[in-house]
Amino acid sequence: MDEHALLEGLATDLDGSFEALVRSHVDRCHAIALRVLGNAHDAEEVAQDALVRAYRALESYPPDRIRQLRLRPWLATIVVNLCRNRTRRASLPTTRLDALVAAGWEPVAGEADDPTGPLMRTVDRERLAALLATLPDRYRVPIVLRHVDDLSYAELAEALGRPEGTLKAQVSRGLTLLRAAAANELEELSA
Repeated sequence: MDEHALLEGLATDLDGSFEALVRSHVDRCHAIALRVLGNAHDAEEVAQDALVRAYRALESYPPDRIRQLRLRPWLATIVVNLCRNRTRRASLPTTRLDALVAAGWEPVAGEADDPTGPLMRTVDRERLAALLATLPDRYRVPIVLRHVDDLSYAELAEALGRPEGTLKAQVSRGLTLLRAAAANELEELSA
């Protein structure tokens, strides 16, 4: 079902159409949560909670507002906010993101002309996930949404409530930090 038809269904029959929203977006919600939190159990809870919150929000929206929603960034916003709340509550350091790498995430995809690209591909994938987990949220979350969930910068701006230019800079800076950390680690291993 395309997004327009789904939104129309949600606007006219929320209970009858919500299952279609869940089927089409539950995996995305889980993937975002997993890559931000690094814990499969927490990611499942966040994905479920995000869909429950989406349902409650949709219940309170007038049909015209539902029809105007952009589901991907709207749901991404809910998931990211729940992840932030969970991290804040736990007050624990971010856990490793081994599952992220196992899913095939490549932070430098499409950067063939970048001389550090081959370097990043040689870094052990598990270690790359750990390096990603060490990034501050202001870099890690935009990188996950841009390079894992494939949101456009306009959708990122909508999901995170930040200007596109700021997000482009944060993604770029985050990738630079990842490359530097990986290069540093390779040098230490070579020495």
